[in-house]
Amino acid sequence: MKLRAVAVSLVLALCSRVSLVQAAESIGEPIPVYTEAELINLIEKNKHLERVQADGCQLVEDIVARATRISLPAYEFLYGDMLAWGVCVDQDVELGLYYMENAAHQGLPVALEQVGRYYSRGTLVQQDKERAIPYLREAASMGNLNARIHLAELLLRDFGSPLDYEDAYRWLYNSVTPDKRQHRRITMLRQGLEMRMPQNIIARAKRRTDFW
Repeated sequence: MKLRAVAVSLVLALCSRVSLVQAAESIGEPIPVYTEAELINLIEKNKHLERVQADGCQLVEDIVARATRISLPAYEFLYGDMLAWGVCVDQDVELGLYYMENAAHQGLPVALEQVGRYYSRGTLVQQDKERAIPYLREAASMGNLNARIHLAELLLRDFGSPLDYEDAYRWLYNSVTPDKRQHRRITMLRQGLEMRMPQNIIARAKRRTDFW
């Protein structure tokens, strides 16, 4: 009897182990959590929500923890955008904007640019181009090219202050992009600003502030 009981136990243990292996194979490899650099790159390409969905929403708990407990700005922005558009979580636009604003206030350039763009275009929020400018200006000063272009566009439509012309021109003048269409757009915006700026201010905006 004892031998039979031991044999039955071994068979059950073996079956259980086989079942676990089969379950693991059916689930597949665990999805690694995104690094902040990887996540920021996805946000810059506007692929972050698509990536979360492509990963089968498996990282929602990790995303929420990094956004709400650790307050990592890239994850706050990601979680906020997920909430705003109802991606892998129940939609809550107000809470989503709260987390995106938090990411922007922590100085994340892509968050500053997107919040500014939302106010400029009236996406999710009431349209307010003047309110958009401080977000875009801060992102532009940190090197965000989309923010630099959008800021210049608003200035040329008489939003904001003429006092921002010099900085906006300087940022465009020092921008680098392999995108030919974007390059042409920058040139046109610079020319538009030049028509509103004195020559000495244009010269000062072009002046190098550092040398090697």
